[in-house]
Amino acid sequence: MKKSTLPSDHRTCSVARTLDILGDRWIFLILREAFFGVRYYDQFLSNLGIATNILSNRLKRLVENNIMEKQKDSKDSRRMKYRLTDKGRDLYPVTLAFMQWGDRWLADENGPPLLLHHTPCDHALEPVMCCAHCKEIIKIKDVSYEEQSGDNKENAST
Repeated sequence: MKKSTLPSDHRTCSVARTLDILGDRWIFLILREAFFGVRYYDQFLSNLGIATNILSNRLKRLVENNIMEKQKDSKDSRRMKYRLTDKGRDLYPVTLAFMQWGDRWLADENGPPLLLHHTPCDHALEPVMCCAHCKEIIKIKDVSYEEQSGDNKENAST
């Protein structure tokens, strides 16, 4: 993984590390298409209207970071197929959070452009983030944090 291009921060931060890889609008739009089942370069290109050099660069970044894997198509060895890895599929809740925020704050008078359906319970999907222990919905006022030991303590005092 490449070194951070973000401004230096006084603490090691998972958000900054993640943004080094995913902090680009095209990355999340490519991931969105992959979650919709898009697998081929030409499909990404057509669906997104993205420049070929940008698409190639972002797919390369996703593959280098093991978020997607590149495979030869079994039916046509000249074509490459891009598939989400476990690491990539773990980004689905993040994508849903972006979608949910956009639906709440950016939808027009027609409402959200896409409705999700939770097949197992046969209801409209409204994703929520909750505590794995008590199942309470997470609210900012209910969360505290503590930095892990290591370089963080040294850097915090400088």
